Amino acid sequence: MDQAANAPSSPSASPNLNWTPQLETGDARMDHTHEEFVVKLNQLLVTPQDQQLPLYREFLDHTIEHFAQEERWMLATGFSEDNCHASHHATILETMRAVIPHFESEDPEIITRLAEALVEWFPQHAASMDAGLALHLKAVGFDSQTETLADPAAVRPASMSGCGSVTCS
Repeated sequence: MDQAANAPSSPSASPNLNWTPQLETGDARMDHTHEEFVVKLNQLLVTPQDQQLPLYREFLDHTIEHFAQEERWMLATGFSEDNCHASHHATILETMRAVIPHFESEDPEIITRLAEALVEWFPQHAASMDAGLALHLKAVGFDSQTETLADPAAVRPASMSGCGSVTCS
């Protein structure tokens, strides 16, 4: 998958996001999902704008599942439903969903602009919120492959509201 993540930039010189070790969180399943996200993001950036909508819909569906996966893990390991990491996901998804009607009615460049913004946003999100979540999962003995806790008694339900660990910083 690495080769696809390193897709060449488009003729319009849109930025792309290369999958690098700096984007890894330390959780193999999370990193696999993130690498898929990067590949799909780069595919959008090299696709002509008049052909982006079907790929964008796939990217949106992937992102919905990507965020839902992390949120399942948060809930299973003691986060409250309204934690700031999940709230951040909700804001991103709200923006992503709003792109489709704008694209269809008036703004054929909006998908490219959003993809370029996500190229800027994602590395910081992965390095802070997601890396913090990965450390928390490891600390409480959560297996993201099976989505199970080694010792469910080790986690107090809905006790955390932070971005990746106990509090936002």
